[in-house]
Amino acid sequence: MSNDREKIPYKIYLEESEMPKQWYNVRADMKNKPAPLLNPGTHKPMTFDELRPVFCDELIKQELDDTTAYFDIPEEILNFYKMYRPSPVMRAYNLEKALGTPAKIYYKFEGNNTSGSHKLNSALAQAYYAKKQGLKGVTTETGAGQWGTALSMACSFFGIDCKVYMVKVSYEQKPFRREVMKTYGASVTPSPSDTTAVGRKILEEFPGTTGSLGCAISEAVEAATTREGYRYVLGSVLNQVLLHQSIIGLEAKAALEKYGIKPDIIIGCAGGGSNLGGLISPFMGEKLRGEADYRIIAVEPASCPSFTRGKYAYDFCDTGMVCPLAKMYTLGSGFIPSPNHAGGLRYHGMSSILSQLYDDGLMEARSVEQTSVFAAATQFARTEGILPAPESSHAIRAAIDEALVCKETGEEKTILFGLTGTGYFDMTAYEKYNNGEMSDYIPTDEELEKSFAMLPKID
Repeated sequence: MSNDREKIPYKIYLEESEMPKQWYNVRADMKNKPAPLLNPGTHKPMTFDELRPVFCDELIKQELDDTTAYFDIPEEILNFYKMYRPSPVMRAYNLEKALGTPAKIYYKFEGNNTSGSHKLNSALAQAYYAKKQGLKGVTTETGAGQWGTALSMACSFFGIDCKVYMVKVSYEQKPFRREVMKTYGASVTPSPSDTTAVGRKILEEFPGTTGSLGCAISEAVEAATTREGYRYVLGSVLNQVLLHQSIIGLEAKAALEKYGIKPDIIIGCAGGGSNLGGLISPFMGEKLRGEADYRIIAVEPASCPSFTRGKYAYDFCDTGMVCPLAKMYTLGSGFIPSPNHAGGLRYHGMSSILSQLYDDGLMEARSVEQTSVFAAATQFARTEGILPAPESSHAIRAAIDEALVCKETGEEKTILFGLTGTGYFDMTAYEKYNNGEMSDYIPTDEELEKSFAMLPKID
């Protein structure tokens, strides 16, 4: 290992001049394109004009484009990116030693900005296009709060208003995260709330609910479409978001190639798909083009297992059923997940891009229980010196498990995973784990079947 350290530093950086100047659109290389968004009334593919009341014009173009492989990153966004990018690829030497594994473990660290996560990569782009269009502001949802924090920062930078609907359980568990959003000028409302018609309807149907990302999306969309000069923006799931997040994988690939490193296994946590999709995109592109092969693993919470136990079907993107229909692996838009602590993974569905890739057998998925995730997070913190976000720790869990397999077999696999952000606003969760008060919840088949029964019928 000492020889390795002489050759490969702890942190592998790109120079600022080497930072990608374009986003990569993996759909361009997909033989089977992700299914289109459907109008919930007509069940026909959504058109540009139908999406205009909800999304910014330029973002709609990106959302609907299945053929353009690369999009230039506007100079204004690149200039902001340079404040915290390129982000490093780290070698987990101490974790490798603690595990006694011959595997080489690398992670792409996206927590070195004030928002504490990868979410800023797309927030900047979406706020920029809203400002360019001359809008007054944007509305959004947030689960754990990373996306809301990132968007509030981006809106502050570009001088537009930001209204955030935060999943109620996270609003209560993470008061400091919401205060960061307010510090950047955003208004933050716990969801579901009585400030929207759809929120009131959800509260009536599910009294005392702790909320979900699906609920918060419904409220944010209503807030945008009933206010002049506002549009809705989303932090995950959509094609445009995975496009913006591709900078993660593009940087990771370029940094590893500087040292002649090719990962065998690529691992990302999976909620709606923003981090996972961004990390794997350029590697998946090579796989789709037949240029290289990688084993790609999506890791999701056992409490919200859309990949591993969901149905591949058209479903509403939100609980209030006001958004377009997307074909995805879903637990049903009416599924209200357990109030576990990986708030950013508490979404009922998965990106249409990732769903198609998974259905085509180009990647695999596994679900992990919360206590196991926090055991991995604790081991990582003690060996690598970074307190990881609960979401990121799902990927850490799988990376450790794969490294231990290498220990058993003696194989020297190279593992790359995405460390999406830091967990310093998640200390309530760490407290519960440290005090032995954390439990694991896995939905029953009966609960899921009840939710599946509500899936829309598409001819």
